[in-house]
Amino acid sequence: MRRITLTLLVLIAAITLPTPAQAHDERPTRTLDGTGTRPAYRTDGPTLLVCKSDKTDFDQRIATFAPDLKAANEQLWADCQKSGFRDLQAAVDSVTLPGTNIKMLPGVYQELPSLAAPTARCANLVGIGKSVLYKYDVLSLQQQIDCPHNQNLVAIINKKNLQIEGTGAAPGDVVLDGQYQKLNVLRADNADGVYLRNFTTQRSQFNAVYIMETDGFVIENAVGRWNDEYGFLTFDVDHGLYTHAEGYGNGDSAFYPGAAANINKDAGYDVPRYAVEIRDSYGHDNMLGYSGTAGDSVWVHDSVFTNNSTGISTDSAFPNHPGMPQNHSKFERNVIANNNHDFYKYFGDGTCHRPYADRGYETGVVCPVVGVPVGNGVINPGGNYNIWRDNYIYGNRYSGFVTSWVPGFVRDDTAFAAQFDTSNHNRYLNNHMGISEKGVPSPNGTDYWWDGQGVDNCWTTAPDSVDVSSNIGVLPECGSDERPTALGMKRYIGEPGATLKMYACAQYSLQGDHMPVDCDWWGAYAASGTGRIEVEWALGEAVVLFLLLGATFVRRLRRSPLATFGWVCAAAGLAVGVLGTWRTDARLDGIGLGVAGLGMLALGLALRRVGRGRLGVLTIVVAAFALMGAIDHAVLPIPFIPVSPGLVRVLLEVAWVPTAIVSLMLRDKQAAPAEPDPELAPA
Repeated sequence: MRRITLTLLVLIAAITLPTPAQAHDERPTRTLDGTGTRPAYRTDGPTLLVCKSDKTDFDQRIATFAPDLKAANEQLWADCQKSGFRDLQAAVDSVTLPGTNIKMLPGVYQELPSLAAPTARCANLVGIGKSVLYKYDVLSLQQQIDCPHNQNLVAIINKKNLQIEGTGAAPGDVVLDGQYQKLNVLRADNADGVYLRNFTTQRSQFNAVYIMETDGFVIENAVGRWNDEYGFLTFDVDHGLYTHAEGYGNGDSAFYPGAAANINKDAGYDVPRYAVEIRDSYGHDNMLGYSGTAGDSVWVHDSVFTNNSTGISTDSAFPNHPGMPQNHSKFERNVIANNNHDFYKYFGDGTCHRPYADRGYETGVVCPVVGVPVGNGVINPGGNYNIWRDNYIYGNRYSGFVTSWVPGFVRDDTAFAAQFDTSNHNRYLNNHMGISEKGVPSPNGTDYWWDGQGVDNCWTTAPDSVDVSSNIGVLPECGSDERPTALGMKRYIGEPGATLKMYACAQYSLQGDHMPVDCDWWGAYAASGTGRIEVEWALGEAVVLFLLLGATFVRRLRRSPLATFGWVCAAAGLAVGVLGTWRTDARLDGIGLGVAGLGMLALGLALRRVGRGRLGVLTIVVAAFALMGAIDHAVLPIPFIPVSPGLVRVLLEVAWVPTAIVSLMLRDKQAAPAEPDPELAPA
């Protein structure tokens, strides 16, 4: 009863309860008008040089370069010593002409002038708000201009068409190192046309590279590593490109194109263009390879996401992001594999509560700032109109895909319609599940985990996929036109057990030092067996029904062959259903529902025969929805019903339980006294 009640409270909360802000907080931003363009790489134009002064160190860094590149860098060094800058920020500050190029010679740039303590009004700066979880000040654009180094090691603000590139052979030859002293290593704000190429940014309290409110940018052949949150974060951007980028060792994700321009919000299935493109990139050994709250109109292709905890997340789960709910992103021809890295152990042993510099990020520690399943390929909480096509998704021990509902209250939207406006029109097309791009079988734990909520989501799977599985049973198929069929599901509330699970697991908080004990996402700290919340719920439901059905059978029906058959079936079905939930096996779950429904149908008919008509009718109705649930899970998704049969069954059970208890307490109806037998009467 406690679990049933909690499920109802969760569903009520979807309409009534607010939730605190999470993820990163930022100032309100303007809506980009889309008139910008993606910048092209330049080899001419005004050029500034940045280098350090240690010739011995420089010579060591270029010693293995190819002869032509080595000679070019030696000439740049000589020129830079005469007229160049020793810090990138100094070069940025000197830029007056759009279209300027800055070349950074091999070396490590710690930007020591930017680390000086703020003075004057910057020393007592009060932002326009404060991050709820991280406690940093949210600054206005003018405050960023006035005090650029309160939060940023390098600040590029209101500079147009600026190109910054390292002159080394690889990104690791030129390093911008934040030493965990600043929130961001490099921030480009209102910097249309910025082009960042061939260098590494590392060791921030939040983001290595942060591009904000910018129409037109490129990140090429760059590395973002060892940051508490993101390797590369772009926010409120358009006409953007990540290409040959790499991110690792980040507590959230390698790549985060959050709140990208919402250019396709009214487009339906056909879109004219995408706001951000990510191609030929590599996200590994992070909490997430890619994440994008309100990552609208992002095209991710031909990239690799491996050895993270979860490969990809695109969601509508956090407030204060423009462009909610998330919509119209496309992921195709990616490898999303073996994302089984358990970083929650560093939360559990206290490592992540040490100062940043003492946590060991450089040696493989990652502090998980978000709650996602360890061993998961893709999680899509609350996305709409997303396409997942021709990806190789394998070796993820928990699941290939997790798709779930995010009611509007989670993002601080309390409008009634907003509670049901997510997880709609997503298409999973011809993905290769459980097999590598080389044809080697490597199954996922469950290929498709879905909470059952959403309108016109559909699935097709590549023929070479291995043992395709789903927690919910048969999934709606996409037609030959890659659109949902006329019989597609339209469900506005998820399955009760799955909804309860997602709600419980979402309560993880690194800052709040809280890890839900009944969620199975947390690697070595994951709940297992009957400790998982969905198993607890299923077991609690089964025990309550088992006891009340048994008591009713003994009290009213023990002499009825029909009731005996019903009681045996109901008990067996409840046991099989719990086993199916425990094993995440939709077939067992469907069989359990069918057998239990058949048993309750027999018990309901028997109750009517002994004069318990009201309880009998209610039992028959509960049985009917159990049988519908069996069909829905194991045979064919039932179209044209707005909620799952499971939800209706749970609500009916809430009414059935007290009715059965009252019935047990009532006495049997007394029969009329029999007439005396004349032959036995006294003389």
